[in-house]
Amino acid sequence: MFELRLMAPEDRVEALSDALDALDALSVSVEDADAQTDAEQALFGEPGMPPPKEGWQRSRVIALFPDEALAKDAASVLALQDFFEGCSVLGVANVPEQDWVRLTQSQFAPVEITPEFWIVPTWHEPPAQAKQVIRLDPGLAFGTGTHPTTRMCLRWIATQGTLGNQRVLDYGCGSGILAIGAAKFGATDIDAVDIDEAAVSSTRLNAEANSVRLNAGLPDAAKGHYNTVLANILATPLKVLAPLLRSHVAAGGSLVLAGILERQADELKEAYAPYAALEVSDSEDGWILMTARC
Repeated sequence: MFELRLMAPEDRVEALSDALDALDALSVSVEDADAQTDAEQALFGEPGMPPPKEGWQRSRVIALFPDEALAKDAASVLALQDFFEGCSVLGVANVPEQDWVRLTQSQFAPVEITPEFWIVPTWHEPPAQAKQVIRLDPGLAFGTGTHPTTRMCLRWIATQGTLGNQRVLDYGCGSGILAIGAAKFGATDIDAVDIDEAAVSSTRLNAEANSVRLNAGLPDAAKGHYNTVLANILATPLKVLAPLLRSHVAAGGSLVLAGILERQADELKEAYAPYAALEVSDSEDGWILMTARC
């Protein structure tokens, strides 16, 4: 495999990416050329919403080709196009052969939730101090414990002491990690739902791997009231789902929401004001956890 690396201003990224796709690039990725510097820009987007920007002020566009000749031909063709003005070719480089499975595994080490509660991939031994462990490998669905939103939800579960015999709903379950965490801390009647059937399948497999029992299904599988409702999604769908999620919380129960940026706290409080009084319960790396006692 060979990489064609290009530099492009923000307003040329989309045209350049479309052209590379037409030139039979196997993949095209865009990076902030100023990442890890003081000029780095943070861009946050949400599914179903227009991207905040097509790229960064200085974007590095990387296209993968099956051989060197195709990569060089693509660079030559692009250089003749009007839209290439302001862009430049950084070079063509061979992508070394690697054991991609081993490389991927090396990027997922055990994740500490609390000193005694850890997320551990199956190829690692649990840390000696771990008293509670979720076994989870990266897969098709979101939620491996590495993202702050997932860690904060799991930390909330762990700090409740016990969810003994509670009924729990994990809405937008992804990998099922929150539902599994609830089971590890005593919940016995757990529904995990998602709009993505791949996530539902992933949740069932992960629950089996962790020897816990839960019900995984599409959103209409969520029925009745729950002592705890967990939803780690994103701010926009959380606002839309406010009346639905609140309707599932039993009297005196807990509503736990994540996938929210610090700057979105007031939006969420306003959206949920008719249903529950949300408060910020935790924060990490610009993300917050919001909870309410209903």
